[in-house]
Amino acid sequence: MAESIAFSKGSEKSIVYAELLPQIESLISGEPDLVANLANIAAVLKEAFGFFWVGFYMARGGELVLGPFQGPLACTRIKFGEGVCGHCFSTAETVIVPNVDEFPGHIACSSASKSEVVVPILDGDGKAIGVLDVDSDKLDDFDSDDAAGLEAIGALVTKLLT
Repeated sequence: MAESIAFSKGSEKSIVYAELLPQIESLISGEPDLVANLANIAAVLKEAFGFFWVGFYMARGGELVLGPFQGPLACTRIKFGEGVCGHCFSTAETVIVPNVDEFPGHIACSSASKSEVVVPILDGDGKAIGVLDVDSDKLDDFDSDDAAGLEAIGALVTKLLT
């Protein structure tokens, strides 16, 4: 059982994601419980990057329902197609939002959130079944390195589900 993670503090984000990926894979391999694995993934990302909020929403009964997360209280349910998470889910494409106030229909779960990146969690057929949502309390805090790193982590979740 893992008790800690190791990563190069102060390194470029792409390096940290590359260092975390095999550790996350090792952490979740052999553990069959999805909730436990998503909780540990959220904790690792929060610890490594100090994100304001990081967590998962999973599709249940025609909407996205809050799953394991790290950070302040969050919206419990989001309709497909609404807000950044709902848009990501409906398009099954990663969304980077430099300023959430400029995203049409943004759902303000916390007024402290300023920018956001959301990646879809896909099933084995490429259909969205949830999202990995990361918020920052800084404007324009996410880039293609975050998208690529989080998509790779999302692919690990897909492996868990298939």
